Amino acid sequence: MSLADLNSTHKTTRLHWRNILPRQFRPGLMLAWLTIAIAILWALFPGWFTDWSATEGVAGAQRLAPQAGHWLGTDQLGRDLYARIVWGASHSLSGALVAVALGLTVGTLLGVIAGALGGRSESVVMRLVDVLLAIPGLLLSLSIIILLGFGTVNAAIAVGITSIANFARLARSEVVRVRHSEYVEAAYGSGGTFFAVLWRHILPNSLTPVLAFSALQFGSAILAISTLSFLGYGTPPPTPEWGLLIAEGRNYISTAWWLTTFPGIVVVLVVLAANRISHHYSGGRR
Repeated sequence: MSLADLNSTHKTTRLHWRNILPRQFRPGLMLAWLTIAIAILWALFPGWFTDWSATEGVAGAQRLAPQAGHWLGTDQLGRDLYARIVWGASHSLSGALVAVALGLTVGTLLGVIAGALGGRSESVVMRLVDVLLAIPGLLLSLSIIILLGFGTVNAAIAVGITSIANFARLARSEVVRVRHSEYVEAAYGSGGTFFAVLWRHILPNSLTPVLAFSALQFGSAILAISTLSFLGYGTPPPTPEWGLLIAEGRNYISTAWWLTTFPGIVVVLVVLAANRISHHYSGGRR
């Protein structure tokens, strides 16, 4: 057998196994799902993963380096850092969920109205979207928090409002694309009413990218809420929110690097995992 035949056989075998192996079971995607699953389990059942308290410190155990008894070390008050990260998942993830739900619901509704009705309704909605997009997201979030007050819920509402414009613009573009497709025109020609065609044909075929985009916004919401907490506009101490953990450890970064490093790594991993999942199901697969 010649070298060319061997290369051809190897290439055929490689393509064969890539066709057999489902995309859903690719290592990168599975690792992303595993990361999100662990974070969700932390949020729902934190007591399964640690016996340490997230708010009560141990006398004489201040700023201990990572060791057997404290896997990720302790903070300046002797509290186990791993326990605070685990218990803080519920605050960070619930806040991100509220933000995404608000942006998805309101933004999609506005986008569907603009894309389906068109005309003056579309102009009014899109001008509102342009105004929201013209304001920097962090500045808008801070302005809303100042009006509503500090706290995880208010920070989540602020982040959700800033994401409405992105959801509305995407939903509107998808609805317009589907509305001008041949099968929708055929449905109208067959006697279908506006609401029947909208419900049966336009919405099912236009909301898939919006739902995939919500996974991307989930990661962005976690990052935005952590940023607000880092700046002091989120959950007040001693609540173990991820952004607050990073903020509390920044004063000891030269002597206790783990106080900022490990919470930061957790935030980055969860955000990257959400982005990977969104990238896969939005059609941009690699």
